[in-house]
Amino acid sequence: MSRADFDLQAYLEGRAPAVEAALSRAVDASLPLLPADVADALRHGVTGGGKRLRPILCVTAWEACGGAERDAAYDLAASLEMIHAYSLMHDDLPCMDDAELRRGRPTTHRVHGQDRTMRAGAALIPAAARQARRSAESLGCDPSRAAAVARRVMEAAGAGGMVGGQWLDLEGEGQALDADALDVLHRKKTGALLVASLVVGAMAAEADETRVGALEEYGRAIGLAFQVADDILDATQDASVLGKNPSDAALDKSTYVSLHGLDEARRRASELASTARRRLREGGVGAPALDALADYVVERRN
Repeated sequence: MSRADFDLQAYLEGRAPAVEAALSRAVDASLPLLPADVADALRHGVTGGGKRLRPILCVTAWEACGGAERDAAYDLAASLEMIHAYSLMHDDLPCMDDAELRRGRPTTHRVHGQDRTMRAGAALIPAAARQARRSAESLGCDPSRAAAVARRVMEAAGAGGMVGGQWLDLEGEGQALDADALDVLHRKKTGALLVASLVVGAMAAEADETRVGALEEYGRAIGLAFQVADDILDATQDASVLGKNPSDAALDKSTYVSLHGLDEARRRASELASTARRRLREGGVGAPALDALADYVVERRN
């Protein structure tokens, strides 16, 4: 099946209920281990909707590498979304982006306060590690592989990945970053978790190194494409369409549009999507959904 014939919208909509159910299970399993006063903030941050791109990438990679559709695959995928949710909860705080709106509704700290939001977000980090390891074991991974899966999630979340990217993002406010610095920032802040979503799914399916490598390179390309597309949307859409406020430009951050201009940013996003698809072909990964997702990342409207 060609990507032109693949109904991506139906695919995403078909996966959404299983993703949401897995996130609900993950929250329910985590709350008994946490202080009671962070429960509402944690649930608000995790179950607030969104594109759910990371868990869908994880499950798609799992299936592309031979895994069967199972609830436990979605439970594994939920660990990536838990980390993503924590990052958004902390990103939105007044000490960082001071955002009022996320996914079309008030941000977590606006509803539950800064203290509870900070603690709920921090609690999601060990909860996600536990979620990744337990679900990998449920998928049949031996203890060593399950531990490696959890470690890969944590590496993507930490200073060498997303948190390191957030630090560079804060340091870059008010500065004119060059192209290389901007790529490094976003390969960490946005790309690391997208890459891990694919790699973790492949690892759990015991894929060979060629397939894991192809999925990793695909993830690196769509991770940057996703951020370029975000910057294009920030420059061309208003907050009511995007469902978030403020934009990076309003925070005086360097963006791909401010650096390259709108036309060049669009060209680069398209080029990155093409690179992603080529990496899959070279690695022998036949996954029409991933082909179509590469286009979706750069063509989405919010």
